[in-house]
Amino acid sequence: MSIENKLAEMGVTLPDAPAPAANYVPFVQVGDIVYVSGQISADENGLILGKLGDTIDVEAGAAAARRCAISLLAQARAACGGDLDRLVRVVKLTGFVNSTVDFTNQPQVINGASDFLVEALGEAGRHARSAVSAAALPLGVAVEIEGIFQIR
Repeated sequence: MSIENKLAEMGVTLPDAPAPAANYVPFVQVGDIVYVSGQISADENGLILGKLGDTIDVEAGAAAARRCAISLLAQARAACGGDLDRLVRVVKLTGFVNSTVDFTNQPQVINGASDFLVEALGEAGRHARSAVSAAALPLGVAVEIEGIFQIR
């Protein structure tokens, strides 16, 4: 089954790859590795804002991380010239969680992205990962995630 068909089965339609918001490119390809710039939490209603441990709970944070993963796949599809089946695997994610000083559940938040990628891609979605706290993120978003992918 193609990746796009699996996503459709999951009820997920990838958006167009988000344009960069500043002076950077959305992805860089070096050989068969694609480095995707950080994707911020947003959905069809706009930015997903909040600070974990204060204004947003872990479940909502994990949903925000899932939305970041959807944007990461949209960027990977763009890097693959529109053919997401060229994606070999997710190599690594680095997740940033807008959180209070005493919040320690960053891994559970970033699981929203990791779980989605494994569900969508199977073994190819399993990856190395970091889940890091941030005192603030751009525009007040709850989560930002960057990714490294291998393509063919």
